[in-house]
Amino acid sequence: MADLKFQGAQVLQPHGLVQADLSIAGGQIATQCTGPCVRLQGYLVLPGIVDAHGDGFERHLAPRRGAMKQMAEGLVAAEAELAANGITTGVLAQFVSWEGGLRGLEFADQVFAAIRDTAPTLVTDLRAQLRFETHLLDLYNRLPDLMSDWQAGYVVFNDHLPHQRLAEGRKPPRMVGQALKAGRNPDDHLAMMHKLHAQSDAVSAALDTLCAQLKARGIRMGSHDDTTHDTRTLWHNRGVTVAEFPETQDAAEAARAAGDTVILGAPNVVRGGSHNGNVSALDLITMGVCDALASDYHYPSPRRAALMLAHSGVADFATSWGLVSEGPARALGLHDRGVLTPGNRADIVILDAFTHRVAATMVAGRFSYMSGDIADRFFPA
Repeated sequence: MADLKFQGAQVLQPHGLVQADLSIAGGQIATQCTGPCVRLQGYLVLPGIVDAHGDGFERHLAPRRGAMKQMAEGLVAAEAELAANGITTGVLAQFVSWEGGLRGLEFADQVFAAIRDTAPTLVTDLRAQLRFETHLLDLYNRLPDLMSDWQAGYVVFNDHLPHQRLAEGRKPPRMVGQALKAGRNPDDHLAMMHKLHAQSDAVSAALDTLCAQLKARGIRMGSHDDTTHDTRTLWHNRGVTVAEFPETQDAAEAARAAGDTVILGAPNVVRGGSHNGNVSALDLITMGVCDALASDYHYPSPRRAALMLAHSGVADFATSWGLVSEGPARALGLHDRGVLTPGNRADIVILDAFTHRVAATMVAGRFSYMSGDIADRFFPA
């Protein structure tokens, strides 16, 4: 853990970038320190990125069927990618879904156990999020205890069953490939989907009970891909206070009106719109209906999205960067990071002021990443 004073850099303060010294002592932002001075002219010193939802780690844990036998090794590789993209706190979103395979309960149990056992040995603050399919009623009684076993404090609910196709008796698209990927007979897979669809009327009341149990245990809860005002209001009434990636303006505004947190996808901003025709994240940000941006499936996107917003004039730099630092930190109840103020954790990303590439990343005063010319500043010959 380094005690250092940064000099000459542009440091992000609540009102914007200013040239100022920044001291780190004991893993925290300090008013002063006795450690060495590091001259960082030509760099930006910013709060570390807090990624409130990402599943890009999947490519490290299961790059090819059977290729990753040791989950811990996959997490080490995933952490390196997060750190190289300036992410100091990362929420790893793992499915438990009727889809099975890499989204089935057995695989999820391995992933959550690996996060629980390996994350404390890493530098980046890695946290688990369960993405749970609402129609898995057979798991409801076990879920609170599973969350405890996994030490997972965050669950997000979604429903990806193709209900309209199933109701019409038509075969869902990509069903055969999905079944084979999960190691199932396609006919059995389709029969399971119909069975889950048939019990839809029981889901709402079961969710009321489950959410009350999870809330009593202090579990943070979110809903994913909300489409209507009424749906989002129903989730709010269950104590589900995070709206992840609402698909419509109506649903996003319902969350905001209820005082809930709205998290949007940073790739949506970078792409200039949703890849599947949902409401534009940029439009919602412009309207002020966004609290945080998350990586979703692409870890470089939070940094790129914040910089794009600032460069285009949609918001000033402090506001734009706050969508990937202070905003998501608040959404996760982490009040010790996201802003470079004395007493907060020294979670920092240092960008080249000209290329805006990540030069170094620090988590609680420890380096998780450093590359290129900046190393000469810290370790002069």
